[in-house]
Amino acid sequence: MPIRIPDSLPATAALESENIFVMTEYRAMHQDIRPLRVLLLNLMPTKITTETQILRKLSNTPIQVEIELLQTASHQSKNTAAEHLESFYTTFDEVRHQHFDGLIITGAPVEKLEFEDVDYWPELCEIMEWSKTHVHSTLHICWGAQAGIYYHYGVPKHTLDHKVFGVFDHQLVKTTSPLVRGYDDCFWAPHSRFTEVEAADIEAHPDLELIAVSDEAGVYIAKSTDSQNFFVFGHPEYDRDTLKAEYDRDIAKGMDMAVPAHYFPNDDPAQTPRSSWFSHAQLLYTNWLNYYVYQTTPYDITQAGRE
Repeated sequence: MPIRIPDSLPATAALESENIFVMTEYRAMHQDIRPLRVLLLNLMPTKITTETQILRKLSNTPIQVEIELLQTASHQSKNTAAEHLESFYTTFDEVRHQHFDGLIITGAPVEKLEFEDVDYWPELCEIMEWSKTHVHSTLHICWGAQAGIYYHYGVPKHTLDHKVFGVFDHQLVKTTSPLVRGYDDCFWAPHSRFTEVEAADIEAHPDLELIAVSDEAGVYIAKSTDSQNFFVFGHPEYDRDTLKAEYDRDIAKGMDMAVPAHYFPNDDPAQTPRSSWFSHAQLLYTNWLNYYVYQTTPYDITQAGRE
């Protein structure tokens, strides 16, 4: 959240030059405030786990947020109880005439498939097209980021020789972006995917900008220049034990899986995993919600997303 200080205070210019968000008295007095409406499209099979992880990040801010949970109607979830979905989730037909300040599209374990071969791809495309005129800002995560950057900007994904799996060191490419305010020059973040989007394709697109990358894991954060779409190609919402659960699951299936990189002390799966990404993960969600949703969304929500 911004600090409110007198318009003519000498510190104002200095703080703004340091990329610190300052709100003048004039702006504070003329600011309309209401709860934010955020729609969460949960594409993960373990929906309760994913919704809990993301809601934890959204709730750890001083901003009041109203959450609507969305599922695809064209795909039947096999890992979440029907009672839970019926009680807490809605479908696109029920919200298509509404407007939202923010939309979050999660990852999904379908990255080995071509986008067009995913059974709910037509419905997802319809939702992403709808977001242009009904959502102020959209945050895409992991496969959702690959799907979003492909649909909106034609940037393709590429299959990797091996799974990017673990917690990796990253560097900021654009240190002045409000999305990464408070970040250290180097920071850690989890990845779990078989495909990637290449930095060169993002840098070559005039409507996109690169924010953060990893020498080992590749692109981590990118966004559209108009700040309507954000793409995070890892899993900042993951809990301490999420990668361990994925590793144990795949080992139990008899799969030849490498130990998640930079995750277990001494790469020993018998030890408790290290959490090295929580603070930056929280900043990512907080900064997106504050700078790109709360501070810029229209007070009249029916104007959200209008082109």
